[in-house]
Amino acid sequence: MNDLKQPSAPPGAHRTASDERGQSSAVEPHSRYHFFRVIQSYLDAAAKLAGTPEHVRSILSEPKAEIIVHFPVRMDSGEYRLFKGYRIQHNNILGPYKGGMRYHEHVSLDDLKALAAVMTWKCALMDLPFGGAKGGIKFNPRDVSRDELSRITRRFFHALGSNIGPDYDIPAPDVGTNAQTMAWALDTYMNTVGMVSKQAVLGVVTGKPVSVGGTHGREKATGQGIVHTIRFWAERNKFDLQGKKLILQGYGNVGSNVAVLLSHLGVSLVGVGDHTGYLVNPEGFNTYRLKQYVEKNGSIAGYPNGSKISREDFFSLQADLFVPAALENQVGPAEAEALQVRLVAEGANGPCSPEGEAVLQRRGIDILPDVLVNAGGVTVSYYEWVQNRRSEQWTLEEVDERLERAMRDGYERMEHFARAHHCDFRLACYGVALERLARAYEAREIFP
Repeated sequence: MNDLKQPSAPPGAHRTASDERGQSSAVEPHSRYHFFRVIQSYLDAAAKLAGTPEHVRSILSEPKAEIIVHFPVRMDSGEYRLFKGYRIQHNNILGPYKGGMRYHEHVSLDDLKALAAVMTWKCALMDLPFGGAKGGIKFNPRDVSRDELSRITRRFFHALGSNIGPDYDIPAPDVGTNAQTMAWALDTYMNTVGMVSKQAVLGVVTGKPVSVGGTHGREKATGQGIVHTIRFWAERNKFDLQGKKLILQGYGNVGSNVAVLLSHLGVSLVGVGDHTGYLVNPEGFNTYRLKQYVEKNGSIAGYPNGSKISREDFFSLQADLFVPAALENQVGPAEAEALQVRLVAEGANGPCSPEGEAVLQRRGIDILPDVLVNAGGVTVSYYEWVQNRRSEQWTLEEVDERLERAMRDGYERMEHFARAHHCDFRLACYGVALERLARAYEAREIFP
């Protein structure tokens, strides 16, 4: 999830980027719904399958901490504006809290609680020594200047104080944030700790530029993980990807990398959408050129090699694969009925509503769930954290090799649980995560 994935466009420009959750920017979501309640329903169903003790299910049903801070920032006009920031720490039984920081006008406590919980399941499924967290600020980063964005970020991370740290809670990029945001966050944190420990705190955030402790491969990590899971699915279903068609919602860091990497496997992108609208090209988009265009202009709007279509027509396009890489709750019953694809691979967190998912299942359209599909971001964030702690720099080849192996292991754990319990892949992901979390609680017991 998705972090997110760090674009090169100027900070303050509109981001359709994603990181550890694998999400990108807003694309006409349905009316607001209770995302946290949806996540809880998956938890409850999976807990029954996994035989999770009631006290463990109860503990996991709510975050351990919900932090809200208000902080003033001087704007370019000289006026002061009060901002509201959040950090939701869901669970840390397996290790430090881990999760992205989102800058978006629709940031809410309910959504961040849901996303923090998803991070807990994601890290447990991928066998990472991390727990789940999520945070952000409720504002539109496109409405402020680069200097204002820097001051907002620095004041936010300063306000969080000791609530984050390389051994306690490790933020990353998410919707509306990128590598530059993490560089500002790192610098702010390093300038508030003791002189002796400055270099020991590089791992306080991940998704940083390589020049300040980031890792090779982090920018494409979420997209790379999505492509790995699509490949694994194709192998098991004897589905030849060569010559197949893709439609993609969200063309920020995650979506663009998915499109480029799938093009190497012979998949052509015929439909794409973001917050500005939808485009179609029956002959297939040049994914590299579209990526460069979005990095320069901030969206797909005005791209010359595509024809405008409506949102409804986009979901009705004839294709083979659909990757929603935008925000949650994008695929409801109407969209699920319209889709003409064989597979939906959830690049975003929670893009399919439960009602939409039920329609997809009835129609025989396979779903690869977000908990696994966009876990490449947090997995490579873990590699970055390890490199920081060891004062090492791994090669891109080493990172890529480790990521592919990790994604395959996660896929196989999901498959094994699904076969053993006769359930769908989403509940299987939750089930695997719950089994690992329950073992930790069984061994450690409840203090005191």
